[in-house]
Amino acid sequence: MKRKFTRVAAVLCGMSLLLTGCRIGNKNIVVSNILNDRQVFKIEGTVCSLKEARVYLTNYQNIYGTAYGVDLWKHDFGDDSLVKYIKAVTMEELTQVVSMDLLAQSREVALSEDELSAISEAAAEYYASLSKEENTYLEVTESDISEYYQHYALAQKLYNSLTNSVNEEVSDDEARVIEIMQIFVADSTKASDVAAKLERGDDFASVANNYNELSSIQTTVARDELPKEVEEVAFNLDNGQTSSMIQAGKGFYFIKCLNKYNEELTEANKSNIVEKREKEAFDDVYNQFVAGLNSSINKDMWDELTLDTTDGIQTDSFFEIFEKHCGEI
Repeated sequence: MKRKFTRVAAVLCGMSLLLTGCRIGNKNIVVSNILNDRQVFKIEGTVCSLKEARVYLTNYQNIYGTAYGVDLWKHDFGDDSLVKYIKAVTMEELTQVVSMDLLAQSREVALSEDELSAISEAAAEYYASLSKEENTYLEVTESDISEYYQHYALAQKLYNSLTNSVNEEVSDDEARVIEIMQIFVADSTKASDVAAKLERGDDFASVANNYNELSSIQTTVARDELPKEVEEVAFNLDNGQTSSMIQAGKGFYFIKCLNKYNEELTEANKSNIVEKREKEAFDDVYNQFVAGLNSSINKDMWDELTLDTTDGIQTDSFFEIFEKHCGEI
């Protein structure tokens, strides 16, 4: 299984990832006036340059600035949420890459000659893809791009080294996804009314339309997505079977099983479970390491930094080309 150390949410999922305060692991980055205007942040002795940050920023602005064929930069949202989102994604990823590279060095994880060769090929392709205007804007050389790819690749290699021992075997039952209809009511009197109607044979969907206080009636669920008391009952129902009243949390549930085993979603969920195991294995080591790191950020410079969203700056293939040449690192 090819593992990825980074997971960046799609921009349309919301603008909640705003840079209200940068953190490394569970530790705040200290605002600094020591860094110069070409340095974004420093972790221990490693500095992230403005040039490297701008490569990430520019690619992310073009990757996430388009949705369903619509150029979001040409629409006025009334605020700078999209800019803040792009800058937050960039800062989060770069601080993680630098921290992971420091951890890699401490564990003597290094790139091989073959991996460095693949990185050189990727850097040459990406650099050649830049227009004259983009090259002037980014102010990078092919050697710069190779260096940034090395930083990214070393973080990837560290992640794999920390997660290679994770068990990738997931049973059908552990990953099982079921399809249900549900009713939740907080009031015990209403719950008794629902129970009475279902017991006399009223249609579940009709009762749900009148009583359900959740946002949806019909849904799919995997394990750990329902309250424990509800999951225990729901995952033991047969197709077409309806539960009795289940008290859990701050109310009462009723469940009707529509499909006790959705094969397609179950298979997809196996990957989610493995990724969760990998993240836990990685976090156990990473969070302990970064807790002791000293760091500082050039907040004034970062806050004032603007994005060039004109038609001449369209590069968006930095990560795609990395995957093409170095995806197996």
